[in-house]
Amino acid sequence: MLAFKLALRNLLGAGLRTWLNVIVLSFSFIIIIWTKGLLEGWDRQAKNDMIEWEVGQGQYWHKNYDPYDPFTLNDSHGIIPDPYSKSADQNMLVPVLITQGTIYPQGRMQSVLIKGIPPGQQLLKLPAGLLISSDGDLPGLIGKSMAESTGLREGDYVTVRWRDINGTFDATEVKITGIFETTVPSVDVGQLWLPLENLQKMMLMPGEATIMVKGNAPEPLPADEGWIMKEQKELLADIDNIIKAKGMIGVIIWGILLMMAMLAVFDTQVLSIFRRQKEIGTYIALGMTRRQVVGLFTTEGAMHSVLAAVVGALYGIPLLTMQAIKGISIPVSSSDFGIAMAEKLYPVYSLSLIAGTVLIVMIVTTIVSYWPSRKIAKLNPTDALRGRMQ
Repeated sequence: MLAFKLALRNLLGAGLRTWLNVIVLSFSFIIIIWTKGLLEGWDRQAKNDMIEWEVGQGQYWHKNYDPYDPFTLNDSHGIIPDPYSKSADQNMLVPVLITQGTIYPQGRMQSVLIKGIPPGQQLLKLPAGLLISSDGDLPGLIGKSMAESTGLREGDYVTVRWRDINGTFDATEVKITGIFETTVPSVDVGQLWLPLENLQKMMLMPGEATIMVKGNAPEPLPADEGWIMKEQKELLADIDNIIKAKGMIGVIIWGILLMMAMLAVFDTQVLSIFRRQKEIGTYIALGMTRRQVVGLFTTEGAMHSVLAAVVGALYGIPLLTMQAIKGISIPVSSSDFGIAMAEKLYPVYSLSLIAGTVLIVMIVTTIVSYWPSRKIAKLNPTDALRGRMQ
């Protein structure tokens, strides 16, 4: 209790020096929490985008379908069974037909995956309503990255070549009726979206699909021998692995920021001990043990972190709350970095993140404060009173 009272009196008596240290340490609190919250928000946003644009609540795959083997696409299609058709009519299931094809933008040749989707679907975020055409042209939909790589713009026509179920090659003109922007590369890069019925006619596969994206159906659909249920967790396994790998980068950044903050505390503590030698000698001369003096200086260092947490909360809570609500705009296109990132990121600041950061910083600050304070135990009281450091 005595150490606490003396430590508080010394901190308040130091005036500007104390508050400069507190402000610097509070910045460390906020920056560490902000960085972790931003990475957490980015991960959560990427996962939600995958669900909204592609995965849904799960998918039914044709038994021969393998997304990593394009040669299986010729055999990866089947008639949509009646129970599935009814769910599709109620917009609780979105059938998608997938095949390989080639487009010829501006005289160049480029391989693509041609995907057919119902224009009226509302389950996925893909703007399939743009596939409704009133001028008799075959409408097509592409993503922003696809448009940039091909040079295609809305209203342009492009020749599409494909092979139907009988192995016969055919070609037609497709009008680009819409260009969408997404952070999900598997929906954008190398993809050409057409109305499902049109693609079924082109492929001579009426009523057939390759996969079916599942929504929040009130009851699970019955099992069918030709279709395999893929749960959402299984479909998100790849992005979960990426998030885990990226989490290690977050830990490294977190550690660097923490080390920078602790270096400032360490330097402050060393300087304090050097400047207060006579005070240390006085404490020892008045009967305090070296262990008590070490505890006093350690308590002062720990109290810096407590005050920093309070000060950081005063300006950090409003600032971080505002960013979590309004988001953080990304000034440069994410494509310039070669990564998928939304135009706005919404940080996520969980209670465990805030409490864990505050607790760890306090513990580390206490340890860092104790480390240089151990030198006090080696001081000779007479030399300390004279201002001589051993």
